[in-house]
Amino acid sequence: MAETAAQAMAAATAKLRAAGVQDPARDARVLLAHAARIEASRVTLIAPEELAPEISERYEQLISLRAVRVPVSHLIGEREFYGRRFKVSRDVLDPRPETEILIEAALAEPYARVLDLGVGSGCILVTLLAERQESTGLGVDISEAACLQASANAVLHRVEARADIQQSDWFEKIEGQFDLIVSNPPYIALDEMDGLSAEVRGHEPGIALTDGGDGLGAYRQIAAQAAAHLSPGGRVLLEIGPTQGRAVSALLETAGFSGLAVLPDLDGRDRVVRAHSPSNRGF
Repeated sequence: MAETAAQAMAAATAKLRAAGVQDPARDARVLLAHAARIEASRVTLIAPEELAPEISERYEQLISLRAVRVPVSHLIGEREFYGRRFKVSRDVLDPRPETEILIEAALAEPYARVLDLGVGSGCILVTLLAERQESTGLGVDISEAACLQASANAVLHRVEARADIQQSDWFEKIEGQFDLIVSNPPYIALDEMDGLSAEVRGHEPGIALTDGGDGLGAYRQIAAQAAAHLSPGGRVLLEIGPTQGRAVSALLETAGFSGLAVLPDLDGRDRVVRAHSPSNRGF
């Protein structure tokens, strides 16, 4: 006799808990929905039903992969960010809830032309363009695979006509000026990498996590070059690690930026540094 969806989910939860997965019940539920090709909200409805053999087999494979710490987002191929679903893969950093703080800060003031440095999945650039229908933007990344992923997400959310995605090493191929420059650069110091979860350390691109040094390398480049590409009165918004607020602010201040502020995330940790263009001294 085939097991029911509820029985399969209970067994999967136990297996994931034994493997040290942080939220085993949630992951078991999400992966069952994916295996059955239904919305997660409908899992309760199928709980008493026996699982079809092909669904059961698919579910077992997903749970086995999750047990060895393959991220759920990679298994289902997407992750939610600011109310939208973004396609993801191991070629890009997973969109994270903390980055929504940067989105909120960007939306607090007008912008028409956006530059996203290290575009990755495109979650920041695509969200900013989707939220402001008249805006246009350029996203750059050193990774060709990331550029392809960002382009796919731009198409998915119907902003491709307003989004230009290019392969570039930071400012290397960037021309023109922007009234908003955003970035979630690699900010984890090399000696902090061992402290990351197995999901992040083993399955997300190292180039998007660390600069191979003290975690401030990207900010030094941005501080040195952003002003040349920022319109008068423009803004820079940079996601940071929770201990980097003072150091990143100092780099921008030394480069002449004004209106510096460090914005916290919902847990009260420093998360985003905001600065205005050097010519915008009134802020």
